[in-house]
Amino acid sequence: MNIPVTFHITLPDEAIKAKLTDKINNLTKPKGSLGRLEELALQIGLIQQTLTPALRHPQNIIFAADHGIVDEGVSLSPKEVTWQQISNFLHGGAGVNFLCRQHGFDLRIVDAGVDYDLPQDKGIINLKVRRGTRNYLHGPAMTEEEAALCLERGAEVVIRCHEEGSNILSFGEMGIGNTSSSSLWMSFLTGIPLAQCVGAGSGLNTEGIRHKYEVLNQAMHNYGGDGSPVDIIRWFGGLEMVMAIGAMLQAAQLKMIILVDGFIMTSCILAASRLYPEVLPYAIFGHCGDESGHRLLLNALHANPLLGLGLRLGEGTGAICAYPIVDSAVRMINEMDNFAHASITKYF
Repeated sequence: MNIPVTFHITLPDEAIKAKLTDKINNLTKPKGSLGRLEELALQIGLIQQTLTPALRHPQNIIFAADHGIVDEGVSLSPKEVTWQQISNFLHGGAGVNFLCRQHGFDLRIVDAGVDYDLPQDKGIINLKVRRGTRNYLHGPAMTEEEAALCLERGAEVVIRCHEEGSNILSFGEMGIGNTSSSSLWMSFLTGIPLAQCVGAGSGLNTEGIRHKYEVLNQAMHNYGGDGSPVDIIRWFGGLEMVMAIGAMLQAAQLKMIILVDGFIMTSCILAASRLYPEVLPYAIFGHCGDESGHRLLLNALHANPLLGLGLRLGEGTGAICAYPIVDSAVRMINEMDNFAHASITKYF
């Protein structure tokens, strides 16, 4: 199966790398002494192609949708929690809300495919493709046309954010059952055995995890597609997850910084990278979460997350928590003096 939507992503031009490195090395500090901040400053300078990078109008986009596989009892939480939690977002009472307020993020909530009639006059962006995916135990979760719509609509949201002046975005999700889709993507796209990819999700006990694994293992055996990454993505994915892929790819095309959240969004950047490997230099991995398999997935992507707080909420919370570190890296390269100007002898 061919990729149904085309993106034009180029790797950051490394011609500026030597000047960026020289500027960072000549700040008034021992070379390398600010560690990850120096690495981040270099990455952001390359993305923005400037010696004076800036972060503008950060936004967190939550894509929400329901999953047909929930009918098989793979989640502790019932399906209606998806729309109920969206209501909580709208009232400002969720985990992501206080973090957005704390760190100056605008919050965007996108209905990608919630199996409920949400109040569209409350600020929700209505891009619903269908009311939840089909149950992929018995066939593909979505058609090729539906997957294409998800990619296009995810890209559309990012274009809007870019037009509003944003150059850094974090992505989150809300969809009961989406750790199951993430586990299957992870196993198919990395070759890691499924048993190492399946975890507790929203709080399954040992017996629940065993049942979840058995259902997903059967779904793998029932798979009848062509094995291409794009086919695996649409066969086992969630509408919100495929929409997030389109968003990430569009962000990379527009040379925006992508803050990657937890297990589900890491699975999405994995899938995006299997379609367009050039997306990865635009990604900053916010944290390693508490969901089983997340560390293995990060290792498979050669990703070094900024935080390890034991989070497993999703919604973009871990990515937003990491934002101040990214901000510190940008402040470092812009606000620290250099040895020559400060009349300090280099001491390295």
